[in-house]
Amino acid sequence: MRSDLMKKGQERAPHRALLKAMGYTDAEIARPLIGVVNAASECVPGHVHLDILAADVKAGIRTAGGTPMEFPVIGICDGLAMGHAGMKYSLAAGNSSPIPSKVMAMAHPFDGLVFIPNCDKIIPGMMMAALRLNLPCVFISGGPMLAGNFQGRKVDLISVFEGLGPSGPGA
Repeated sequence: MRSDLMKKGQERAPHRALLKAMGYTDAEIARPLIGVVNAASECVPGHVHLDILAADVKAGIRTAGGTPMEFPVIGICDGLAMGHAGMKYSLAAGNSSPIPSKVMAMAHPFDGLVFIPNCDKIIPGMMMAALRLNLPCVFISGGPMLAGNFQGRKVDLISVFEGLGPSGPGA
């Protein structure tokens, strides 16, 4: 296993001690270590539910005989960033999003990765990271945002933009 680079042998006793300090057992350390790359955030509407998916993903990894190790990646909501200086950072965040995943996967030699993205900038960024790593990878999408209700009618983000017309926040 690739993770043996970090956990096997007498010289890796400090590494195992650090893993145990995080609560991992000997049995969990001996299993394949699977990185769970989670874009969950309370700043992005499409990401607020990703922790629920991550909990299920980690349970599945344990059931399959692996040990999940979750870490976050950032994402910016274009919708919340539009119409002010924040929009200047959206594309930069998307373009830089492969870097944290690759850094974590190289620094902690995972045996595989599960990516939990959502939204249009995070998904390609995570895909670029997966391609650069040459590791087994699985993607679990958070899915589309559901419509809400307003005065008995289904309303989604597009409905709100259409209601604003040409004077909307992106104008």
